[in-house]
Amino acid sequence: MDQPKPMTEESIRRLLEAAGARVASRGGRSDNYGAPRDFSFEVKGIFPNGLMLHIVARQFNYREAWETQGRVNDLVDVSLLRDGQFSELPKGYPYFQGRDSEEGLDEVALITLIDCVGNLNPKLFLLQKLTGDL
Repeated sequence: MDQPKPMTEESIRRLLEAAGARVASRGGRSDNYGAPRDFSFEVKGIFPNGLMLHIVARQFNYREAWETQGRVNDLVDVSLLRDGQFSELPKGYPYFQGRDSEEGLDEVALITLIDCVGNLNPKLFLLQKLTGDL
């Protein structure tokens, strides 16, 4: 059975940096099971167009020994922020339609989302606001 590729704080940092974002991150849960944080790591990336992605890996998935080693993060939750507020994307995009977060994204979907947000012209928000579509 094909398992999604595990993601780490560092791998997500590299994806965002490669897309031109300024990145900050922090780890949450330690290697100890009883650690108090409810997330494994979070990464924030702000793009030159002013949009920010806040990516959180909430918990580890445990896999059987023959699938992979130990605990992994293969799904993340992503929020979109514009001007410091949670936001949707303009109509016509596959993400953030009618909501300001996307949950349970694997690495392939995350790469697509990063590309979509990083290459968005922010004037589309103004245009769709003027036409009443936003």
